[in-house]
Amino acid sequence: SEETSPKEERTVTDELGHEVKIPAEVNKVFAPNMEDSLLKLGVKPVAQWANGKMGHTYLQQELDGVPLIDFSGGLPSPEALMSYEPDLIVLHTETYAADGTYEKYAKIAPTYVFKNASGHVEKSLTTLGELLGKASEAETALKNYQQKASEAKAKLHSVVGDKNVAIIRFAPRGVSLMGGNYLCGFVIHQDLGLGKSKLVENENAANISLEILPQLDADYIFVINAYDQGTERLKEMTESPIWKGMPAVKNGQVYEANNEYWLGSGLIAYEKIVDDVVRSITGQ
Repeated sequence: SEETSPKEERTVTDELGHEVKIPAEVNKVFAPNMEDSLLKLGVKPVAQWANGKMGHTYLQQELDGVPLIDFSGGLPSPEALMSYEPDLIVLHTETYAADGTYEKYAKIAPTYVFKNASGHVEKSLTTLGELLGKASEAETALKNYQQKASEAKAKLHSVVGDKNVAIIRFAPRGVSLMGGNYLCGFVIHQDLGLGKSKLVENENAANISLEILPQLDADYIFVINAYDQGTERLKEMTESPIWKGMPAVKNGQVYEANNEYWLGSGLIAYEKIVDDVVRSITGQ
């Protein structure tokens, strides 16, 4: 769309109630853990989230040359952040803003905080688009994703019918069944409309153990080895006779999911998940 009037600075209220002055032109944004959504809007951040020396691996090709900031010991210091000269900082969760971080960051640049951007990726992408003057890019990205999801939903429904799909996440701290409220669970149970186990009817997630396994009512199972740190628990469970006796296992309907983007929170990840689910279940 043609811009007739020059862009102006405006004041918006973030999800925690802060008044934030958004510059007329945002050129240098820092939005750790929202790199997926930034890329969908055609924006490269001034620096990217990392755990140690590892950024989100599925995005590294597109984030080539963007410096990594290590979050493994907590959020970067104001001094470290200042060197990137951001003109807008976006924090994807209110826990990031806690313990005085918001106040420190807001002195460096206008800082907008989401309560939990990963909770509803489509909604947070729209907001991010508005903040960055990329509303039409956000709209296009959403339309494309919704189109893709609805085509996939139709294909899957003809194969899956009213059977259930489970996502089991193996991590060092334990094994959990993911519910339908966020990340890949949201994609599978809401966007693709596939049934979920009664064990996670209204839950975000449920702990799962060998004792509970026989109650798992799912004909298709996706297994996530979270950041490759759940290997021991994965072996322990999948080598047990209880696991081997499950219908999904006997029917060869257990699939190993990519642990990186299946736990990603953005439409680039979601589109990859949709492709994986279709390919695994329908063979297409």
